[in-house]
Amino acid sequence: MTLNVRRLSTADPGFDAALDELLYWEVGEDDEVNRIAGEIIRDVRRRGDEALVELTARLDRWQPSAASDLLIDAGAFRAAFESLGDAERDALEQAAARIEAYHRHQLDADWSFTDEHGSVLGQRVQPLDRAGLYVPGGQAAYPSTVLMTAIPARVAGVGEVVMTVPTPDGVRNPLVMAAAHVAGIERGFAVGGAQAVAALAFGTATVPRVDKIVGPGGAFVAAAKRQGFGAVGIDIIAGPSEVLIIADGSAPADWLALDLFSQAEHDAAAQAILLSPDADVLSAVARAMNEALPQRPRADTIRRSLEGRGALIQTRDMAEAVAIANRIAPEHLELAVADPDALMDGIRHAGAIFVGAHSPEVMGDYAAGPSHVLPTFGTARFSSPLGVYDFQKRSSVIRLSPAGAEAVGRTSATLAHGEGLEAHARAAEVRIRGVDHNH
Repeated sequence: MTLNVRRLSTADPGFDAALDELLYWEVGEDDEVNRIAGEIIRDVRRRGDEALVELTARLDRWQPSAASDLLIDAGAFRAAFESLGDAERDALEQAAARIEAYHRHQLDADWSFTDEHGSVLGQRVQPLDRAGLYVPGGQAAYPSTVLMTAIPARVAGVGEVVMTVPTPDGVRNPLVMAAAHVAGIERGFAVGGAQAVAALAFGTATVPRVDKIVGPGGAFVAAAKRQGFGAVGIDIIAGPSEVLIIADGSAPADWLALDLFSQAEHDAAAQAILLSPDADVLSAVARAMNEALPQRPRADTIRRSLEGRGALIQTRDMAEAVAIANRIAPEHLELAVADPDALMDGIRHAGAIFVGAHSPEVMGDYAAGPSHVLPTFGTARFSSPLGVYDFQKRSSVIRLSPAGAEAVGRTSATLAHGEGLEAHARAAEVRIRGVDHNH
């Protein structure tokens, strides 16, 4: 059966409307998902461990005898690592080393300066006390997500990193457990979904309350993160995975077909789009996809994704391709062109940019170095990839000298009077020489 991926052209009169329809994704989950997530959060807050045990039995199809059965300790992580073959152990360790090396460049430090009055102004940077990692596990296992979330937290100096991961039918994925060992996680919990988010956000007798929750998840996880924000820090509300490729024909068509497949195989809601000014490039990739699809084990998911949300788009030129990329602000952007540096200055919005045909998005998923937790559905316009900075917080430091207090106090008092806040003004004026402090 032929793969029918829509073909669009920017020269078509209805292109803008067609692109908007293609990109549309309901950011706010539907009312039923929100309702169920809210009920789960309230249940966990009210009944704690008891609710976690019941929800795990009902949703993950295994019966913990007590909440203590949900705990996964460092010994279990180490045993899983030791059970792996050499190739898998080496792959986890090599990926972890690259991820750590990259994120060490993101470390921020305290800074200060002294102004003309001798006052010292600055900033303190400190790690979070405790971070919670949500690792998906309902439909597939993601050891890479363990590394991509835990290692930036460890580099930041977070006091404790705890992990939650669903274990359908009570099965603990050995690669996920082993990745936790490599990442230095001391404890995890076999719980997923909105109930895991609720437990991390508010704490139970068994699951500790954290300062921030990071990591991707499905619709119920996204809804719970949205509802829990404020009580706990949240990284992003992740949507379906996306890739946008700009191509000029210099990269082999079968490479690009596989790059599109690598996103489409995540799930039917994933989005894979190819832009090129050359219609022949689009046709060649379409042929390559049709030839390769029958060989793919997840062919049905790939087909539903590409036919539902994918597209091959012909642009007038490369400049227009870059403009559309900025409009889409994709999670992953591949510049599969002969001279990618010529396009780089024009790229403003993308979660991660993969420069050149030898830099496919899949490398970023596992071992290139940067975290693969990225902004989706256009939020790269204002959001950034997960990094060390997500696990650090900043405090302003203000140490005014007597002369500084006088200078800043006059300005502050004037503005406070203007706002009608007289106590504010007087608190500043009492530090100013020559002002009537009894007024």
